[in-house]
Amino acid sequence: MGQTSKYSYITSFIKSLFPDQDFIPLHEPRFMGNEKKYVADAIDSTFVSSVGAYVNRFEEMMKDITGAKYAIATVNGTSALHMALIVAGVKQGDEVLSQDLTFIATANAISYIGAKPVFLDVDRKTLGLSADKLEQFLQEFGKRVDGQTFNTRTGNRIAACVPMHCFGFPCEIDRIAEICAEWNVPLVEDAAESLGSYYKGKHTGSFGLLGTFSFNGNKTVTSGGGGAIVTDNEAIAKLAKHLTTQAKMHHAWEFNHDHIGYNYRMPNLNAALACAQLEQLAAFVENKRELAAAYKSFFAGVEDVEYVAEEPDAKANYWLNAVLLRDREERDSFLAELNSGGVMTRPVWTLMHKLPMFQDCVHEDLTVSKWLEERLVNIPSSVRL
Repeated sequence: MGQTSKYSYITSFIKSLFPDQDFIPLHEPRFMGNEKKYVADAIDSTFVSSVGAYVNRFEEMMKDITGAKYAIATVNGTSALHMALIVAGVKQGDEVLSQDLTFIATANAISYIGAKPVFLDVDRKTLGLSADKLEQFLQEFGKRVDGQTFNTRTGNRIAACVPMHCFGFPCEIDRIAEICAEWNVPLVEDAAESLGSYYKGKHTGSFGLLGTFSFNGNKTVTSGGGGAIVTDNEAIAKLAKHLTTQAKMHHAWEFNHDHIGYNYRMPNLNAALACAQLEQLAAFVENKRELAAAYKSFFAGVEDVEYVAEEPDAKANYWLNAVLLRDREERDSFLAELNSGGVMTRPVWTLMHKLPMFQDCVHEDLTVSKWLEERLVNIPSSVRL
């Protein structure tokens, strides 16, 4: 089977999974429940901004889903991560250990504080931060001083670690949590893509000090724009909620503020949409896992294309399905043919250390990240109707 016929065969198969569509997007939202009802109810209530019953309901639902004791609604996933880093104690000039293969929001949130990301390699199987590389870095360059950890090469404090659960595949988060605890480095999970994903029976975002989620329009469930922070730490939860509401002190009429605050609270309109979507999360994830099983079976018979599947200890939401091509040339041919055939496919993100604003950041050996960048392609992953 030649390359062209092989790619045509793949195009035809994906179109068979999403019939009656001339163009198959990568991931589109599905509004199949109470979305219109709840949004209309929020409008009728006149509480359409950052105060309202649906914001409170959304936070309760996120606690139930993740098993966290506290949840704070935010305007998007990036603001959630920014705030999580602030309340975790990250300061200007600090370093935050993260991964090179990630969406830019991870590195941006670190940079908003004036901290510096340190880019480590990812694990070949999970696509997330390599626990081996994290441990190796801390053993080689970490130094404990008065309960904190410093980078001996730069002299900077290592203030947090931010692994990202790539495309909804849980990383080896229990081991990462153990390493962070050993070195007294706060763990902040970027779980933006992994709502509905579990590792060893525990929901992503609940292993560290804080976890953050995104509800952007392309996520498994969406609020149009929205995010969430989860934590088991009561003091941190209260501070995060306070800071996301402009740090306004409670008073019947006066405007007093005790910190630099942020306008990061999720509006009630978005929360109404989110609540309706969260009611369908289990069904959406089941649907997406059925799609993943179909892909896995199909690609098992396709030469030179490897399907990326969850690890045995993980239960992934399969937010975005992914395949690996033989090399960059084949990847680019695959992308060109499928996109021209009406099937949206996308390469993985450009590695963070290559971007102009992050070129001066510390990074270690990135062999796996570079290998994946050359080969990984995302394929259509929407909930099927």
